[in-house]
Amino acid sequence: MSATDDDVDLVRRAATGDGAAAGEALVRHRDRLRRMVEARLDRRVRGRVDPSDVLQDGFADAVAKFPTYLAESNIPLFLWLRLVVGERLAKVHRDHLGAQVRDAAREVSLYRGPMPAASSAALAAHLLGKETSPTQAVVRAERLLRLQEALNALDPLDREILSLRHFEELTHAEAARVLDIGEAAAAKRYVRALKRLKDVLKPL
Repeated sequence: MSATDDDVDLVRRAATGDGAAAGEALVRHRDRLRRMVEARLDRRVRGRVDPSDVLQDGFADAVAKFPTYLAESNIPLFLWLRLVVGERLAKVHRDHLGAQVRDAAREVSLYRGPMPAASSAALAAHLLGKETSPTQAVVRAERLLRLQEALNALDPLDREILSLRHFEELTHAEAARVLDIGEAAAAKRYVRALKRLKDVLKPL
């Protein structure tokens, strides 16, 4: 299993019956998993569901499924946790949006399982950062709209890899595994998508 030494140690401890190890694993990766939820929680659901609630329910799912992971899984611990929390997020979308859930909002993910696509609005806001003054806020709103339009025009896989690398802060290797493509292919797509965005941002 390719993972950090700390993760490998946690998995080994959990396999010997250390009940605290699973909890430590969740705490270790909480911030990264929250970024994923915030990037993918549909804006139509945000008023009713808090990212912390999604994360808490996802953690409960992970604890219940952890014995299966120990026995069968050959993927890194963080990517497995990300998949479990992503499945919980997809369920939240189905429960609240029903038929409004778009077929296009599916990530090419581990096991080809469903996961909501990253929001172009959330990614655009993350890439632009925050403005402080009222004047800057007006300029930012225009830039945000143009950047979001540029993101929407990208190939979905290119947009996804930008989200994985910039919003969720996954490594190249992790992003490649999530997308089920080779690291070299993931790196090429990332550079290409980044170049397209830079071309759009130059006049801004």
